[in-house]
Amino acid sequence: MKYVLVTGGVVSGLGKGVTASSIGVVLKACGLRVTSIKIDPYLNTDAGTMSPFEHGEVFVLDDGGEVDLDLGNYERFLDIKLTRDNNITTGKIYQYVIDKERRGDYLGKTVQVVPHITDAIQEWIERVAIVPVDGKDGPADVCVIELGGTIGDIESMPFIEALGQFSYRVGPGNFCLIHVSLVPVLNVVGEQKTKPTQHSVRGLRGLGLTPNILACRSASPLDENVKEKLSQFCHVPIANIVTLYDVPNIWHIPLLLRDQKAHNAILRALNLQGNMREPMLKEWMSMVKFSDSLRDPVRIAMVGKYTGLSDSYLSVLKALLHASVYCGKKLIVDWVTSTDLEDNTAQEEPLVHDAAWNLLKGADGILVPGGFGDRGVQGKILAAKYAREKNKPYLGICLGMQIAVIEFARNVLNLQDANSTEFDPNTKNPCVIFMPEGSKTHMGGTMRLGSRRTYFQVKDCKSAKLYRNVAYVDERHRHRYEVNPDLVMKLERSGLAFVGKDETGRRMEIVELPTHPYYVGVQFHPEFKSRPGKPSAVFVGLIAASCGQLDTILNPHGCDNLQPTKQVTRTVFPAQKVHQNGHVKKRLPNGTYYANGNGVHA
Repeated sequence: MKYVLVTGGVVSGLGKGVTASSIGVVLKACGLRVTSIKIDPYLNTDAGTMSPFEHGEVFVLDDGGEVDLDLGNYERFLDIKLTRDNNITTGKIYQYVIDKERRGDYLGKTVQVVPHITDAIQEWIERVAIVPVDGKDGPADVCVIELGGTIGDIESMPFIEALGQFSYRVGPGNFCLIHVSLVPVLNVVGEQKTKPTQHSVRGLRGLGLTPNILACRSASPLDENVKEKLSQFCHVPIANIVTLYDVPNIWHIPLLLRDQKAHNAILRALNLQGNMREPMLKEWMSMVKFSDSLRDPVRIAMVGKYTGLSDSYLSVLKALLHASVYCGKKLIVDWVTSTDLEDNTAQEEPLVHDAAWNLLKGADGILVPGGFGDRGVQGKILAAKYAREKNKPYLGICLGMQIAVIEFARNVLNLQDANSTEFDPNTKNPCVIFMPEGSKTHMGGTMRLGSRRTYFQVKDCKSAKLYRNVAYVDERHRHRYEVNPDLVMKLERSGLAFVGKDETGRRMEIVELPTHPYYVGVQFHPEFKSRPGKPSAVFVGLIAASCGQLDTILNPHGCDNLQPTKQVTRTVFPAQKVHQNGHVKKRLPNGTYYANGNGVHA
């Protein structure tokens, strides 16, 4: 097993996760099988109880693991399925060691950070690295490890020590360290400054780790004299210094790494240079060029309460992007803070209220994502009401689906106090109720989490058609509340259709308004399984409905690229008309072509 460690210096938020993901893409394009591990030095056991303002979105895995959003980047870029153990936290490690101490596994020894914590970290890495995540048998060839935080943080010291020991133990040729650092430009001086990176590398070396490669974040490519200076003071060959400068979207990063021969530096460090091919990124490059060429806009109003921090809805944004590229449209997201739509804001800040409603009314489609708590709920209900009454395409995810049900009950069934017991425990008309298996005393890991099966109840509904008329779909969940099954019959008699349910038939998974152009709510989180070239079906439905393509997409051959079968499919962009067995393959609604075949990946 070969290991690539990605660390960060100077400041946080440099994009270590995207860098680690992009390294994986390039190595995979060289013919290697890749897995990933994210280390988060915080004391939380997992990301499940953390506010999106603290740490961005909580990404959910098939096994129900609530993990850091960077694992979402790994899954999307590498098209793999990770497990909760691929996210290591200080809390998990200490809990593991303390449990062993309580059982008496240490035979009376004094339990210390070194060697017990550091040994536990190394054992965890080695154990998880050999677990296959790409659907094939046997371990991967390379494990890309990202260490969260910044070099010098006190909470990451045990991990730095463990990784220093680990690099010595696995030996030269099996370990490559890539340090992501900032090279800023001071406006007053106007030149790229290397001193922050020098200090960061010096700190890293002082902790026992020596970088093989420097990945320098900057606004523009590094000047040659700057590279020479970094090489001299950081003891890294010039050929091993790459610039990750600002690009239109993150899909460019693997191409930047390839163009600067970063793969050669990594393969040299891992003693793999003579065995690997040049990275085959033709399809990736076509996807990037096609995405950059899009000019025809589609506007989606994102109605939520964390609109000030886009990382709070990162996977939703990526799923919208995937679907927009599939439909040949340039995505524009209009952020609408749900509280700004409410009557209180109209009284206190009328200009803010008017601006929010103008954004909502000007959008081609409306999306209400998942969330918790009662702040801004009334604004989301108003957005759902507007979409329903004005025939505006609407997609509600998790809470967004529950909002649609509450709105329908209030304004169609005339149950004025209809609500969720999450927001009003004493409501006389509970449309949404607490799930019986949940816990009201413990928050972490007690929700309905992970991949669950949804069975379609109606074959002729829009959702079933978007999923290509399969009997069921497996999607990831994260919720404590569900639609009240005792109210379902009454809702359906008034026109709301629950077209997807779980295996018991009592848990509502997909709701539609059949008379509406596109009004869909899903209890699951489809954004977590969306991939570039393989977008989520219901997101494609939203974008297609928003730009007048839904009828074409719902055509039996208009959505072949989404068919969830074992046969691998790909989207081929206009630069590559595919001829297979002498025939040009079918043209998609966005003007692209698709091809089916074994061994062809999106």
